[in-house]
Amino acid sequence: MVEKSLPPPAPLLDFWFARYSTPNQELPLDILSADDVRHVARLTHLSLTDYEVEKLRAELSSCLTFFQTLQEVDTTGVEPTGHSTDARSVMREDEPRDSLPRSEVLANAPHSEDDYVRVLPVFG
Repeated sequence: MVEKSLPPPAPLLDFWFARYSTPNQELPLDILSADDVRHVARLTHLSLTDYEVEKLRAELSSCLTFFQTLQEVDTTGVEPTGHSTDARSVMREDEPRDSLPRSEVLANAPHSEDDYVRVLPVFG
């Protein structure tokens, strides 16, 4: 089997970095270390080059700086909210009721065996 080599990710990262970072902005690289980025990459099963580690280090440090700025906002008297709008649930109330008859459930199942719905194995 011949493996295709992927193009280097650097041009894509350069594009993203140029597009979404503020021009002439000094990014605080000292917030995160390269080891911090490698640790996060390992947790997320990502394989990063040294170039990508440095790019992500700058970008993630910039994000953390923004969050630090948000923490300085005075929110005294502001009620906590889970939504930015006056959203209402469109779901009906959960009311107990009788389940479907087993014969109807099995009739709608793609595969059944005896009195059970047959599914593909999940493990092994």
